Amino acid sequence: MKEQHTLEDIKHTVEKEKMVLLYISRPNCSVCHALLPQVEEVLKKYPTISAIHADADEIPEIAGEYSIFTVPVLIVFVEGKEMMRKARFVPIHELDSGLSRLVTMLEN
Repeated sequence: MKEQHTLEDIKHTVEKEKMVLLYISRPNCSVCHALLPQVEEVLKKYPTISAIHADADEIPEIAGEYSIFTVPVLIVFVEGKEMMRKARFVPIHELDSGLSRLVTMLEN
C-alpha cells in the first residue's frame, strides 16, 4: 500500500487510476493497525486495484474532503467516483466480496 502525504497526491491517484482503494487511519488507532494487514492480504487477490494509505493526522483536511468522522475508513473509487465505503469495524469478507463485484463489473 502506497503512502500518500497530501490531499493533492490522493486526488491525483484517484483521477489517474481506474480503481483505487483509499485507507485512512490515525497513528494512535488500534483498530486501524489491526485492520491494515487484513486489508493488504485481501488486496493480494486484486492486483489491478491501486491501494493508497493516508494518515488523517498528517492530512487534517482529508476529513472535510471525504466526510470522515471516524477511522479507519476504506473508500473505493472506480474511475474517480466513490463506489464503496466502509468505516470503523470492517468485516473482511464484506470488503472482499465488494471488491470482487467491482473488479468483475470493470472487466465486463
